[in-house]
Amino acid sequence: MLELYQFELSQYSEKIRLILDYKGLAYRKIEVTPGVGQLDLFRLSGQRRVPVLKDGSTVISDSTAIAMYLDRKYPDKPLIPTDPKERGLCLLMEEWADESIGLKSRKVLFGALSQNPSFRTSVLPNTAPDFLKTVVGAVPPELLDLLGTGVGFGGEAIKEAKDGLKQDLEALSLLLLDRPYLVSDTPCLADFAVAGLSMLLKFPAGPYLDLPEALKGKGIPGLADSTLYETFFDWRDRIYADYRKPLTASTTTPSSGSAPTSIEID
Repeated sequence: MLELYQFELSQYSEKIRLILDYKGLAYRKIEVTPGVGQLDLFRLSGQRRVPVLKDGSTVISDSTAIAMYLDRKYPDKPLIPTDPKERGLCLLMEEWADESIGLKSRKVLFGALSQNPSFRTSVLPNTAPDFLKTVVGAVPPELLDLLGTGVGFGGEAIKEAKDGLKQDLEALSLLLLDRPYLVSDTPCLADFAVAGLSMLLKFPAGPYLDLPEALKGKGIPGLADSTLYETFFDWRDRIYADYRKPLTASTTTPSSGSAPTSIEID
């Protein structure tokens, strides 16, 4: 069985989960717990980012490389259109989504977490002790903003990212006004990239992710709750309803003490 080394809140991992479900491929999720080490994942793939896919003796890292591998190895329900113009648009939009929605959404999520203590604590696992939730919720927003500034996630960077995402979501909503998918009449890599990478802007409401109930259906204020982008998020919800398989307890394997535990999200 295919093995996906992943982080449940990684939108790049979600991009691959959508593709695997669309193609009807059975896989096992191996959760990489952030924070402690990455030796096993580095030994497996030569790098420390998720997602990483293991197919027998073949190991692939980077979400785009994984998508291309899956389309070559498992060609049923192809991801890349054959029409030259549609193929070009699909590849261009997938790359744009990775570099625009993927990167900006992390910044605006950090901004929402830093300003909203209840949202911040809701991201913690259900098993987190109450004292940890109290400590995390009590961290002053000013301190988080200062820490964020040091890694490019300060107030100005967050505002620029949010403004950019408003333009992105407007453009996507306009494209989807009179068509079922972004490029052609059937879904392609661009659709799954955009849908998966938008996960941090608004978490799916259905049983697709191993998240606290308080997070499901919630998102970034001013984006997820804006009527201006309803067309996009309605489309995204339809992608999930049509192609994403509901979560089952058997698909996720927690990392063991020797498993990779510190990640960078790719």
